[in-house]
Amino acid sequence: MLQDAYVTFEIGKTKHIALVAHDGKKKELVEWCDKNKDILKSHFLCGTGTTSRLIAEKTGLPVKAYNSGPLGGDQQIGAKIVEGQIDFMIFLWDPLEAQPHDPDVKALLRIAVVYDIPIANNLATADFMLHSKYMTEVYDRRVENFNKKVEDRVSSMK
Repeated sequence: MLQDAYVTFEIGKTKHIALVAHDGKKKELVEWCDKNKDILKSHFLCGTGTTSRLIAEKTGLPVKAYNSGPLGGDQQIGAKIVEGQIDFMIFLWDPLEAQPHDPDVKALLRIAVVYDIPIANNLATADFMLHSKYMTEVYDRRVENFNKKVEDRVSSMK
C-alpha cells in the first residue's frame, strides 16, 4: 500500500456531509436542506457556524456546527476532510460577492480536490449528488499517494 500510486478510502452508506454557504447563498441552502430532509436525516451533517444553525432551526436536522467561515470554520472543515471525517461537501459560494476570507475558501476547495471529495457548488450539482445511486451504496475514492510521490521525487534527485 505504501508503494501504490493511489490509496483507496471507503465512503460508507452513511455519508458525512459538510454544508457551507456564503451569506448570499444561505437561504438557498437552507431551503434545499428542508426540501431534502428525508434523505439528509439518514446522514451525519456538519457545517460552518451560521449556516449550521439556520439549517438546524428550519429543518430540525441535527447539524454539528464549526466556527463561522471567516473565523476559521472553512479551515476546520478542511481539517476534517484531511482526517477522513467528511465524505462530501455542499458549498454554495457566492461568485458575485467578494469574500474577506477568500484564501480560506480556496484552501478548502483545494483540499477537497486533493482528497477526492465530491463537491457541489450549486443546487443542480447538489441535487445530482444527493439523488445519485452512490448515496445508498459504499463508494471507494482514490487519493493520490503523496508520500510515494515525494519519495519518487527524492529518488529522482539522487
